[in-house]
Order: sequence, then structure tokens, then C-alpha cells
Amino acid sequence: MYRLIFIIILTVFSTNLIAQKSNLKAYVDLKEFYHPEIGNYVEVQLQFATHSTSLKTIGDTSFQASLAVFLDIESEDSIIQSDAYVLNSPLYAIRDSLIEDFYEIKRFALEPGKYILKIEIRDINSPKGNKIAGTEAFQIHKMSDAVSISDIIVAEYAFRSESESIFQKSGFHIIPMFFNFFSTESNRIPIYYEVYNTNLVEDTIIGVLYKIINAENNKELEDFTTLNRFSTNDLIPNIKVIDIEFLASGSYLLELSVVDRNLNVLSSRSYAFERNNEVLSVIDSDNIILNPAFQESLMNDSVFYYLESLIPISRPAEIKNIVASLKTKSIEKCRKHLQAFWIRTSKIDSYESWLKYKNQVDFVEKVYANNFQEGFETDRGRVYLKYGAPSNLISRETSPSEYPYEIWTYNKIGVFSNKRFVFYNPDLVNKAYRLLHSDMVGELKNNAWPQILSKRNTVNGNIDNPNQNNMDHWGGNSNDYFRQY
Repeated sequence: MYRLIFIIILTVFSTNLIAQKSNLKAYVDLKEFYHPEIGNYVEVQLQFATHSTSLKTIGDTSFQASLAVFLDIESEDSIIQSDAYVLNSPLYAIRDSLIEDFYEIKRFALEPGKYILKIEIRDINSPKGNKIAGTEAFQIHKMSDAVSISDIIVAEYAFRSESESIFQKSGFHIIPMFFNFFSTESNRIPIYYEVYNTNLVEDTIIGVLYKIINAENNKELEDFTTLNRFSTNDLIPNIKVIDIEFLASGSYLLELSVVDRNLNVLSSRSYAFERNNEVLSVIDSDNIILNPAFQESLMNDSVFYYLESLIPISRPAEIKNIVASLKTKSIEKCRKHLQAFWIRTSKIDSYESWLKYKNQVDFVEKVYANNFQEGFETDRGRVYLKYGAPSNLISRETSPSEYPYEIWTYNKIGVFSNKRFVFYNPDLVNKAYRLLHSDMVGELKNNAWPQILSKRNTVNGNIDNPNQNNMDHWGGNSNDYFRQY
């Protein structure tokens, strides 16, 4: 609901901010919740950019960030709640050089009213004494005596879990997302929310209505409206994935409303977000005149193969077009579709761009294909074709306690810097490396990757049964088009 951001990245809305000049980067969000036994409380969510901190070497194999965190919640110039502590990041292995941001959540029980959060963060390991500070006003609403709904948490990722941790909420382990911009690659918005006091309704069933509203004209996009029904209770937690694959670029409100059987609104909350969607429209390939050069570059028996190889670099809507052309089993139609794709993608040098991509497809076929997947169907092949060759590659084929794995590092992907992909081979055969984790937007994000990768026997399974005890998850925004295992 409230967002205080020290360093603004991919953020649409301005905030009040008092910060000193430093390299330290942190993101703070405030969410309002209620519990029948505790009452109202605010959840202070923090994300720390590890690369902006000073890392201290721990032993010979790891390093760690250490921050001093000071939190004050004031009301009418009086300090109501206060906390000060040292927060250590997870240990990062020096040899892997894969540095993730780390998170923190603090909860404060508060009576309904208006408050001010004051926060200061100091980098303990910094020789310059880097620190940042800011304030943010917020309000706690009374939610104890009527049907109400919590703030909406958009999840970076979430999964069912019974393990106790600061990220645990009603049976879900939730890592919050700190930006409200969704690019073409982000086709889902995974949200968590809670509904309170529906047992006060004279019915056994209530509904939650999900709407997407155009912020510019305040019109509801009816194609995106859905309804979930729940049995009434004093507390209803829920995770919902909002599909925005075909949502056009623009500014929107995601509105959640608790409704009765007659669709009367009992309570509502909203979440503002920006969408940039460059989904390609349907390619009109029927009127394409085949270029002799394109003709000669493809044998008839390879047309279907090379058209399908465009999937890793295609938008979701275009993938459906490619599949539709392939289903016709028409060589001429598929030739025209392939040529139309490159004319649309590279208008000036379409043929040269096609030949360059064809060479890359041939390369990944030689290097990454296995007994049951073409090269472009594999995770490594897909990533190579979509993002290019990695800037750096770490490969470990043998280890007494690790599955074979590779870590690919990209210095630059579009507007993003320093992105990494972790692939591993749990089957130990066929070069069938799978994407285990990436910090690239729109790719599979799995912060439990070290446990899955580094031990033969872990809580996630063992070498003979790698899926043992693995839990379902939401919010990874992973691309599953080529997962045929």
C-alpha cells in the first residue's frame, strides 16, 4: 500500500524520501494486515541490493553483508514502536559469484490511526560509513468489526510451506516483489491477500471479484474479470495468479472486491501497476512473395524445424501463430511465415538476420541437443538463442556432493545488468541440463537452488529421486514452452 524507495529502479510512482548520497540501495514497502487474535498490524518489507553493500570475507570460501537497521514508528510526535538491530545477509560462496539480493520483514501491532515510519540503514562493513534514511506516512484502518480485505502483496515467488520463518504467512512462504512494472516477458501477477470477518455475513459463501481497470479512462477490462468463491470464515488467506499475457501496454489498477451472493461489494483494495507489452500481432504471411534467397537457405525437409526454432525468440502471441502454421503441415505456408517473421523483426536486413540466427540454431543443436530434445528445445539452447552467448560460463561436470551444473553470467541483457542462469543435470545423463534458477526478469526464480544443487540428500530430495518433497510454487514467471521432461 505504501512504498518508500531509497534508490528508484523500475518504479512508476513518486514517494516522499529523505536520503543521503551513498551507493547503498534498499527498497521498503508497507502493508496493512489484521489477525483475529492479534489485531491490526503493519508489515515492513525490505529488500537490500547486495551488490551495493560492502561484503566481508567469512573464512576462505564465503562473504557476507552486515547492516544496522533502525526503525521508529511515531504518532503525534511520540514513538509508538521502535527496533534497532544488526542484519546479516546470507553467506555467499566466493567460487560461485552468484550474489542474490536479500530480504527482511518486520511486523508491528498497531491500533487504527495515522503514523510515520522513520528508517535508517547503515552499512557496518563500509569504510565510508554509508547509510540511507527516510520517512513515510501511513494509516492503519479499523478492520475488527466488519468484512475487510488486507493490502495486496505481489510475490516475487511463493510456495506452500509449514516451516517457520519471517516470510511465512498462513501456510505460504512469500518473498515480496518491490516494483510495479511488468514487461512483455512478465505474463503473470502472483498476489497474496487476506479477507477478514466474512463469518459476520448471513451466508455461508462469499466471493472475491478480480478486475483490471484502465487507469486513464477508469474502464473495466471485462475479459480479465474473474470471480473466486470461498466459505465464510474469520480469516481467509489466498494466493491468486492474475494472467496479463494479452494485456496491452498502459497504466492499470488491479481491484479486489469482497462480494456477497448478489455481487454487492462489502470491501475492496486496489494495486496500481504499469504494463509494457510488445506482443506481436498476427503475421499476415499469406500475401508474402517468397524471396529466392530465403528459398535457397532452406531444404524442404528442414522448413518445419527452422520455423519451430523461432519459438525461443518469439512473443507469446506469436508462438501460437507459429504452432498454428506448423499444424497446417504446409511447407509453403511455413516458408512464408518464417520469411514474414524476419521481415517484421528486421526490416532492413531481414535475410542477413535470418542467416545469423540460423547459424546460432545450428550451433545449439550441435552443443546442447540430447536424445529427446532438439538443441533449441533445451533450456540452455533456449537461453542462448534468446539472450545470446553468455559473457562468462562456469561448468562443473563432477562433484562428490553436487549435480553437474553450469552458471552463465551476462554482463548486459537489454536494460538489465549482471544477470545469471544456473543449469543443472539431475539425471546425470543425456546432457539434459535444466534451468534451476535465474535472476533475470521473466525467468524461473528459485532461491532454494543451492540446497537442491549442492547435496545428494537434502530436504528437497536425493540423487535417486530429485523431486522428493519438492513443493508447488507460484510467481516464478518461468518459460515452460520447452520443458518436455
